[in-house]
Amino acid sequence: MVRILVADDNPAIRKCLRGLLEHHGDWRVCDEASNGKEAVEHFQKTKPDLIVIDLQMPEMNGLDAARQIVHQSPGTPILMVTIHSSKELSEEARKVGIRGTCGKGNISCVVDAVGALLRHETYFQN
Repeated sequence: MVRILVADDNPAIRKCLRGLLEHHGDWRVCDEASNGKEAVEHFQKTKPDLIVIDLQMPEMNGLDAARQIVHQSPGTPILMVTIHSSKELSEEARKVGIRGTCGKGNISCVVDAVGALLRHETYFQN
């Protein structure tokens, strides 16, 4: 069973992501966070196998949260979801250690992206 942490400040998006991810029989959302600071704290408590994190969140954005998580656990794959998908953002995400990005305009790509990350691949739409 793959354990996934979902971090997004919008409860509807978290619910949508949970539904998409848990539709896959071997994946389970083990925890949720509503901001970047919570994402780091929940990561430390639950030690998920993978993280799906939003870029824009209160208290700490997804890039800064991912930077802290990668520093603590460089092997944990992180997928960033955002409405602001761009080549520049994907490059910045790579530098931080994020292994994939998905635009929220095509949220179903999250399943493909998570699959790629679990196969030790990357997934950048740009």
